[in-house]
Parts: sequence; structure tokens; C-alpha cells
Amino acid sequence: MRLSRPVYESLPYAYMGLGVGALVFSFHWRQPPWSGALVAAGLLLLVGGLVLVLKRRDYRIQKRRYGHDLDDED
Repeated sequence: MRLSRPVYESLPYAYMGLGVGALVFSFHWRQPPWSGALVAAGLLLLVGGLVLVLKRRDYRIQKRRYGHDLDDED
């Protein structure tokens, strides 16, 4: 499945936004089992989005530095 470029570029930020939203909502909704689950899901989404942003940035820096696609084994 291939996503359009604007959707692909915005996914990490959507994940981080959902993560922050889940964390904020967990503080407002104090039901013991659900609050903990929201905190865990929020942290996973937030960290996952940050990892995607940083991995993409590092890949683009390496690609710009070496001037070719890093996936090619030629």
C-alpha cells in the first residue's frame, strides 16, 4: 500500500498528536483501569512518532551527504 506524500509526511505528527491527546485525556478521565491504558497507549504513540521523525531525518541527512540511495547495494 502506497500513501501520498502529504499523508506519509504527516503520519508521525498525527501519532504524536494522538499520543499527547491520550495522555491529556487520561488525566481528565480518572477511571483506574482505563486511565492506565490511556497513559500506556499515549506514551507508545508519542515515542513511536518521535522515532519515525528522527529515523526519517537521519536517513535524509545520510542520503544528502552521500548523494545516492542508501538502499542500493551496488
